[in-house]
Amino acid sequence: MAHLRSLADTGGVDGVAQHRVVAHRRVRAVYPGSFDPFTAGHLNVVDRARHLFDEVVVLVAVNGAKHPRADAEERAAAVRAVLPADWTTVTVVAWSGLTAAWCRHHEVGVIVRGVRNTSDLQTESRLAAMNQSLGVPTVFLPAHPDLAAVSSTAARSRGA
Repeated sequence: MAHLRSLADTGGVDGVAQHRVVAHRRVRAVYPGSFDPFTAGHLNVVDRARHLFDEVVVLVAVNGAKHPRADAEERAAAVRAVLPADWTTVTVVAWSGLTAAWCRHHEVGVIVRGVRNTSDLQTESRLAAMNQSLGVPTVFLPAHPDLAAVSSTAARSRGA
């Protein structure tokens, strides 16, 4: 569903502002990850993404290289449990497969990824290039400075 927005143009006839109506296409974003566990850093990325996009889907992914403590559905339920109830434009879905395939199937226009440091940026840039080649661009959100040291690996080692 397109939203309509009125924009005032300066100039116009005899200095009278003219208005034009432009369509605003809803932009849906997906924030994929294994989220084992979902950390304060993840929550911060979702919070910032929901202010940038019309809808954000937290995609709890299955990654064959990782061995999470819970299955994807249990991790998705854990993410849902920590999202504030008033974040009505945020949904959570479990998925096993390529993120870009999910995006194309569900008409999601962009992937959101949080980056904590240059190592993350290098890794995420390679994934972004692959996803771009599959037709889905990636937007990087830098970690909030107070949360840059937070990782799921560190949280697991602390027993979170």
